[in-house]
Amino acid sequence: MSKSHRPDPTLTPRALYGAELRYQREQAGLSQAELGAPMFVSGSFIGQLESGARRMQREYAEQIDEILRTDGFFARHLATATTSRLPEHVAQAAESESLAKTIREYAPQLVPGLLQTEEYTRAVLRAADPVAAESLVEEMVAARLERAGVLEDPTTPLFWAVLDEAVLRRPVGGPAVMAGQLAHILTLAQESRIIVQVLPFAEGAHAGLEGALKLMTFTEAPPVVHLQGPGSDKFLDDPVQVERYSLTYDLVRAAALSPEASLTLVESAAEGYRLGR
Repeated sequence: MSKSHRPDPTLTPRALYGAELRYQREQAGLSQAELGAPMFVSGSFIGQLESGARRMQREYAEQIDEILRTDGFFARHLATATTSRLPEHVAQAAESESLAKTIREYAPQLVPGLLQTEEYTRAVLRAADPVAAESLVEEMVAARLERAGVLEDPTTPLFWAVLDEAVLRRPVGGPAVMAGQLAHILTLAQESRIIVQVLPFAEGAHAGLEGALKLMTFTEAPPVVHLQGPGSDKFLDDPVQVERYSLTYDLVRAAALSPEASLTLVESAAEGYRLGR
């Protein structure tokens, strides 16, 4: 086993919490799998808690305190480590995105969140809840734009999106909003910041018909599958499931147009919105 070190006190609360977990586990002489066994979770699950890719839940914090004999440390400091203004499933997705080395996403209906413009996001949120308070909508728009900040790094994460043609054709927010949204995607792709492919209607049946899919890999944790649904998302780290969904994504990507042909289609759709066609 490698030599243990105390966590760097300059880390964020969430990162410091995970680093402290790694330190206490190593001090106890346990591997990730050995800590996870009495909790009925995998070693990779523990690794994700330590790296911050997965948010700690109270039941796990209490079990860890008992196993590692840390006198309630992890339960006491849970609120500080996981505080977020976002709903639980949204906060977990945002934290995973911020730590990801690669993000591969299939979007069947909407532009992926990390690629959305302010106007497009506002239109999506307002459609989902027409009577929501304006202040709440604006707070959620700001949170979405903050998440998109991960793409400000010129290289990491590698972001590869496959967009169903429906994403281009559904006029979310109207023609002007869609023209701006598609122009934003084109800019990111042309600047080599993202890779985009379009899965055309002409392809017919394909492997991604079950719905939206996101796969994320991390430097210090196993890969995660993120399945998005109304109000509650699933995060899967079981190797068998990760392999299955990786194959699904590969099949969708293989059925899509090439990146070059895809950008041509995106540009054509953007032009159509600009001209009101």
